Amino acid sequence: MRRSNVRLACLIVFSSVIISAACAQNPPRSSQEYMAEERLVQKSMALLNNDQHFIPIINLDHNRMASVHFSTVNAAGFDSLLNKYTKVDGFSAATYGDGRLGNLAQDLKLYNTIIVQLEAADAANPAVVNFILAQQKFKNVVVAAFGNGTMLNKLNEVTAPIIWTDRTTPVAAELSAQAIFGGIAITQVLTTNYSPKYTANSGSLTAKIRLQYTVPEDAGINSNNLVAIDNIAQEAITKHAAPGCVVLVIKDGKMIFNKAYGYHTYDNVLPDKITDIFDLASVTKVSATTMSTMRLTEQGKINLDSTVGYYLPIARNTSKSGIRVRELLLHQAGLIPDIPAYERLKPSDHSPDSSAAYPTKAGDHFYIRKDYFKDVMWPEMLASPLRTRGKYVYSDLSMYFMKEIVETVSAEPLNIYAQNNFYGPLGMQTAGFLPLNRFPVSRIIPTEQDTYFRHQLIDGYVHDQGAALLGGVSGHAGLFATANDLGILYQMILNKGTYGGVQYFKPETVTEFTSRYSSNSRRGLGFDGWGPLPDSHYPSTLASPGTYGHTGFTGTCFWVDPKYNLVYVFLSNRVYPRENPRLSSLNIRPRIQDAIYEAIQKGM
Repeated sequence: MRRSNVRLACLIVFSSVIISAACAQNPPRSSQEYMAEERLVQKSMALLNNDQHFIPIINLDHNRMASVHFSTVNAAGFDSLLNKYTKVDGFSAATYGDGRLGNLAQDLKLYNTIIVQLEAADAANPAVVNFILAQQKFKNVVVAAFGNGTMLNKLNEVTAPIIWTDRTTPVAAELSAQAIFGGIAITQVLTTNYSPKYTANSGSLTAKIRLQYTVPEDAGINSNNLVAIDNIAQEAITKHAAPGCVVLVIKDGKMIFNKAYGYHTYDNVLPDKITDIFDLASVTKVSATTMSTMRLTEQGKINLDSTVGYYLPIARNTSKSGIRVRELLLHQAGLIPDIPAYERLKPSDHSPDSSAAYPTKAGDHFYIRKDYFKDVMWPEMLASPLRTRGKYVYSDLSMYFMKEIVETVSAEPLNIYAQNNFYGPLGMQTAGFLPLNRFPVSRIIPTEQDTYFRHQLIDGYVHDQGAALLGGVSGHAGLFATANDLGILYQMILNKGTYGGVQYFKPETVTEFTSRYSSNSRRGLGFDGWGPLPDSHYPSTLASPGTYGHTGFTGTCFWVDPKYNLVYVFLSNRVYPRENPRLSSLNIRPRIQDAIYEAIQKGM
C-alpha cells in the first residue's frame, strides 16, 4: 500500500475508534485529506455492465443481500457503509479457500443479491472469477473492483454490474459501497481501453438518490465548528439530564455527523453506540401514525374533513362522532390530554404468566387481560369530555383515535402497515414496534426503572403506560429506532416525498401536512413546528420559519429545516432511572440545534 494510503487508513481508523462511528461518518484527523481522496476516487470510478439499470439498487425490501470479500483489506469499512442502507450479511471467502468455494455458494443460497469485493489479485484467480460467473447465473451480483484497470481484462465474461476504481484506499471502499445504493453519483466513464469489452468511453452514469455519508467539510461546514455539540452533550451527561445520547446531522442530503455519547445507564457499563435503538415516545405520532395517514389520504381512503363517526361506527353515538380527522391531527379536537388507564388496573387485570386470558405483554412477566383496551380504555376514551374544541390542546387521545381510523381503513395493524409501506422499503433496519421480537436487549436503550406500574426496568418495552396496556403498539407511542433510521425517514420528507428512486408521497402532500394552519398554534397536521411567536425560540433560537418536527417524552426529537436543507435528530433516555426535567431546563436539544446552525452560518 502506498504511504498516502497508509496515512488515510490510519486517520480513518483513529476517527472511528474515537467517536464509535463508521469510518467516513465523522471526519478523520484531516477532513481535507479525506476530501482530496474522495475527489480522486470519484474521478476514477466507473460503472460497467449496468444495461439493466440495477445500480443503484432500488427495491431494498425485495433483496436479501450478502457481501463477499476475498483478499480485500478494506472489507470492514465497505461492509459498514453497505449496512447504512440496508441489512447486508458479510462473508469472508478466505475462511473457505479456493477449493471450498462451493461451500460458500451453498451458504449463499438464500440470498438473492451478492456483492463481491475484488482486488487485482482476486481477479487474477480463476477460482474467484468462476465463482462470480456461477453466481450471476441465478442471482443479482454486483462486483466492487479496486486496483489497476488491467484487472478488468480478467472480468470479460462477467455480465453483472462492476463498479471499478483504481484507488485501493479505505475511502475508495466506502464510496464504492455508497455508489451501489446511490449515496453518491457515478459521473465518469472509462478513459482507457482495458480489454476488448471494457473500452474507453464505456460505462453508465448514475444519480444520487440516497444519503451520502461523509465529512462536514463536504457540506461546507468546518468540523471544528461542531465541537460545541460535544460540549453540550457532555454537559447533559455530567449533569444527569440523561445517561447518554446520540446526535445526528444531515445537511444537503449528506450525513455529516452521527455520534454517540455516554452510556446506557449511569453505571457506565455499556457505552451508547450510534447503532443503539431508542424508545422514540411521541415521535411515533408522526413517524408511524401521521405517515400512514398521509399515505391513506393520498390514496383517497382517508378524507381529512370526514369525521370520526364516519370511520368508526362505535363512536357515532358519542361526543366524538363529529370530530374531523383534521382536528385530531391538529390537536384541536377538544380532547383531554390522556386517561390514566394504568392507575385503574385491578389485580385481576394482569398476570405474571401468559395465557389465553392474559395475552397482552406489557413487560417481563407482566401480561394484561384479554380485551382490556376494548372493555376498559376505549369506552373511557369515547366517554371522555370535550372541553376545548377549536383550540390547541396537545392530546395523546387524538392518536389513539387515529390508530383506530388507520387500521380500519387499511385493514392492517398500524405496526405492519408502517413497516410494509415505509420502514422496509426505505431500508430502515431497526425502525418498528416491539423491538424485542427482532433485536437483543443489549442493543436497546433502557428507559425507566418503573416502581409504580410494572415494577421492573423498562428495556425493550414501550415506556408509555397507555401504549404498554395495548401491548406496545399505539398511535401515540411504541416506535423504536436508531438515529440513522430517523435520518432516512425525514430526508425522504425533506425531499418532498422521494427517496431511493421511489416516490412515497406527492410533494403537495408533504407541504399540506407540514404547514402551519393556525395563528395560535405552531402545529401542522401531526407535525409540530416553529413557534408562532418570534420570542418563543422554538424549537431553537436559530431555527427558521417552516421548520417542522416533533419531540418525544423519553428525550428524543427530530427537526427538519427546509431553508437550510437540514435534518437534526437527537435521541436520549432522559427518563432513566426516572423522569427528570434537566434535559429541558438545560435546553440541551435546542442548544445543540443552535450549535449546528452556528456552524452552518460560519461556513456561509
